[in-house]
Amino acid sequence: MAAAPACHTDRVKDSFPLGRIAGVKVGLNWSVLVIAAYLVFALATSIFPSTNPGLGEGTRIVMGIVAAALFLGSILLHEIGHAVQAKRDGMTIDGITLWVFGGVARFVGMFPGAGAEFRIAIAGPLVSLALGLGFSGIALVPGIPEPVDAVAAWLAYINIALLVFNMLPALPMDGGRVLRSAIWARTKDFGRATRIAGGLGRFLAMGLVALGAVIAIGLGSAISGIWLALIGWFILRASEGETRAAAITAKFSGLTVRDVMVADPVTTTATTTLDEIAAFTRWTGAYTTYPVLDGDMAVGLFPIGVLRGLPREVWETTPVSRVMVPVEHVSVSHPDEPLQDAVGRLQAFALHRGLVLEDGRLAGLLSMSDVVRLVQGGRPRDAAAGPGPA
Repeated sequence: MAAAPACHTDRVKDSFPLGRIAGVKVGLNWSVLVIAAYLVFALATSIFPSTNPGLGEGTRIVMGIVAAALFLGSILLHEIGHAVQAKRDGMTIDGITLWVFGGVARFVGMFPGAGAEFRIAIAGPLVSLALGLGFSGIALVPGIPEPVDAVAAWLAYINIALLVFNMLPALPMDGGRVLRSAIWARTKDFGRATRIAGGLGRFLAMGLVALGAVIAIGLGSAISGIWLALIGWFILRASEGETRAAAITAKFSGLTVRDVMVADPVTTTATTTLDEIAAFTRWTGAYTTYPVLDGDMAVGLFPIGVLRGLPREVWETTPVSRVMVPVEHVSVSHPDEPLQDAVGRLQAFALHRGLVLEDGRLAGLLSMSDVVRLVQGGRPRDAAAGPGPA
């Protein structure tokens, strides 16, 4: 069974790193502060006053802060559920980011198969179900303080509500991934499964946008309506992205890295100075990235753009090895590796270029621009081969 693109996007970047949980890097995007502030305000001024009118304003504010923090923690645990299961299925996790629309788990590479996608997709909702039941149990404990009861009851409700929403059978929702995995397993056709689940996702998204407009304009609730429409717009964009990714995956079928890589690319050495490489590029024309060799072993990538960020007076004494991206932080592929697996890693690397190695020795350079050219029906560009500045 062919592999499939991993779920979730890598477009949302961390603003505030939080460290690692269960071995997975976790961060906050600045936009999560918006939803956190809104939640505290709504809980303290609207929700808790209606459910617990006897509590003081100060108490409700503290309840709002605690509930908002635990809600964000619940979203994080949901994504960790996806990530832990993905690691069990042999996938690489680039990290988790909390942002304004919830959580994003960034998976590198492709789903090994339909069963793996099902297990990874259902893991998050199972965490939400456990949280909903757990908070319900706390709310039902006799004699607990009213503020604790109110916060627990709201968290139980919101986790179950998110579970139901996430299980809608439409990409990119978890339910859409479960549906796609079922169709994929039955038909053995990942592209068809994605088109069906993606079509339902677009239908749902357009419905949310329309409903948001009705609520904002017809019912006069601007904030709720705009928020619902924004969620619909996000789902629409994500669903379209999933469908495009499936089409690209179909083009990769049967291809290896060797079919697309630039063999024998122009290289430089670890001891070459920046002044020497600058002089070389003035005469020959600059490539964006040069593989760096130490003897016959590849040790990193040198982005030519580094020169623009350094004063000219240091070029003569600064070797490439001091400013290159070391090989341990570079996307590395094998020539005979399936192209779709290599592209998954390449997309997570900022340079969108990676080394192709055999036993540590350079076999070629893989570039997303060449991959895109292939998808568009062209051929990879021919790069000038051979050594560069040494």
